[in-house]
Amino acid sequence: MKIIFSRKGFDTSSGGCPSPILPDGTLVSLPIPDARSTIRYKDINRADLNLGQVVSVLTSKRLKGTDRAHMDPDIDPAGYPRRDCWLPIFGQKGAAQGHLRNQGVGPGDLFLFYGLFRQIEKQGRTYWWRSSAPPQHVFWGWLQVEQVLEVTPALAEEFDWISYHPHFSHPEDKNNVIYLSRKYLQLPGREENLRPGSGLFDRVTPSLVLTDQNQNNGVSVWELPGWCYPRNGVYPLSYHNRMDRWKRTDSKIRLKSVPRGQEFVLDTRHYPEALGWVDGLLNSGG
Repeated sequence: MKIIFSRKGFDTSSGGCPSPILPDGTLVSLPIPDARSTIRYKDINRADLNLGQVVSVLTSKRLKGTDRAHMDPDIDPAGYPRRDCWLPIFGQKGAAQGHLRNQGVGPGDLFLFYGLFRQIEKQGRTYWWRSSAPPQHVFWGWLQVEQVLEVTPALAEEFDWISYHPHFSHPEDKNNVIYLSRKYLQLPGREENLRPGSGLFDRVTPSLVLTDQNQNNGVSVWELPGWCYPRNGVYPLSYHNRMDRWKRTDSKIRLKSVPRGQEFVLDTRHYPEALGWVDGLLNSGG
């Protein structure tokens, strides 16, 4: 099984600001803008909030509710009007999908979605960034793959509910695929349970935060579990094949992560401890 750290949602380059953490700890990942999407921010709801209003306030009206949103991954059943046959879905294309293909990512593998977040204050319909809270990288959702499907007109005909997804607005992209979610999560070596195959982490918890809280080196310096350190010539995460990025600190590992990366792959054949770690993440925040 492979676990993919998949960066999605607003940041300072795509969207222009972090996604918000509400005062009660709820994570609200904001999808990046996409002028070719058929979905508008005002069409999406998260945690009883309309994203059209949220993006307008947090971007100082640079983005509006009528602007188009790249709602991907789409893993919140309550976030958008659904047909009965809808399934949670994630799309990838271009070089990022090429990397996933080269890493052998497919059915049974698990995406852990993370993004740039910052805590906000809220009063009525007004929001503002909490001055004492710096931005940080946080896990906000997951999807375990059931099927990998190439985006084609024939696919939209076979799965007639699927054409709303923004990856169907880019038909010229040849390396363009859809990952459909499993109904229930299955971790190797663990009994089956009733966890859904995809979903959102309800509230931010310390275990969901990637950014090292004891450093002033920026959001891209991460704190990882002690088992997550290069061994036997194998690096835990793809794109991080340099020892100077990895450092032991007591029982933890400090990683200077690659900036602007999208998909970092961990193979549990080499790091089986990751399965228990994922189990813990889901117990704490799922």
